[in-house]
Amino acid sequence: MLRSKKLTVLLTALLVLSLVVVGCGGGGQDTSTSDPAPQPGNGDPAPAPDGPDKSDWPRSLQLGAASIGGAYYVYAGGIANVLEEKVGISTGVEVTGGPVHNIQLVEVGDLDLGLVTMGPAWEGWHGEGDWTNGREHQNMRAIFPMYNTYSQWWASVNSGITSIADLDGKRIGAGPQGGTAGVYHPSFAELAGVNPNFRFAGLSDLVGNHLDRQLDANSFASGIPVAGVLETSSQMNLVMFGVDGELRDKVMEKYPFWTAAQIPVSAYPDFLTEPVETVAIGNWAIANKDLPDSLVYEIVKAIMENNDMMMQAHQAAAETLPEFAADNTWMPMHPGAIKYFEEIGIQIHPDVK
Repeated sequence: MLRSKKLTVLLTALLVLSLVVVGCGGGGQDTSTSDPAPQPGNGDPAPAPDGPDKSDWPRSLQLGAASIGGAYYVYAGGIANVLEEKVGISTGVEVTGGPVHNIQLVEVGDLDLGLVTMGPAWEGWHGEGDWTNGREHQNMRAIFPMYNTYSQWWASVNSGITSIADLDGKRIGAGPQGGTAGVYHPSFAELAGVNPNFRFAGLSDLVGNHLDRQLDANSFASGIPVAGVLETSSQMNLVMFGVDGELRDKVMEKYPFWTAAQIPVSAYPDFLTEPVETVAIGNWAIANKDLPDSLVYEIVKAIMENNDMMMQAHQAAAETLPEFAADNTWMPMHPGAIKYFEEIGIQIHPDVK
């Protein structure tokens, strides 16, 4: 009887122990029917992130323009607005001396972006202009076409001045020292056989000097219309003239990057009655060569695909179109810009790749 009770207690204990082991999963097989959680790896690509990789982008950009009152400064404000809204990067517009100064600042890394005309850009790249002191400025890369710069000269109707030939000994404004007019207009006058007394300053200052009769005439090289011209015409009856006839032939022979052009009546309808014959030169936006390709691609894409926003900033943006990218035949383009233009079918000149 005693042996039977002991056997019963032992069997009961063994049964309880087996149930505990199975309940704890010790060595037992998981019979759950739920799917296992997905795991990375195993050769499957990770989901693509939204938008470009911005890990190597700077937090903000500095864009070199020119003096307050000129087309460059207004146009640069349009660029900044587009980049901040469409690319999501803060862009500061810097007041500078114009194209030459922008090239110098991009060269040393003080600017990320700059606006230039192709004449000073050619001189800077090849170290040929007097301002270069023989140094080649080759840290810049072209990124997108802006518009043409027109050589524009104006005077009061009462001055009797109607052409560059009338400027001998006169006091003439020519924009900042490093601007396009500041660089080339003295040479144009020399080719015309006259010797004006050129004054160099920001356009807004020169407009004030002209209105105060401290200047006999003014000049500038810019897109059209120029705010300073409009301001002057609101307070003074103007005559506008340019580079034409035999003088234009001499200019284009000496400076092949200047081409024949007309300032249309629509640029200054308040006082022009017929187009003004002159010369023009292409403008481009440049970037430091070390800016990330992905960033430059997004910059160019935003500007080219939001021309309506650029037009709100300045009418010259009517020429800020992808097809004009093919006009650059010599300045190397940034790889990010090349990628965008080739994607949309623009044939980039082989010498700029």
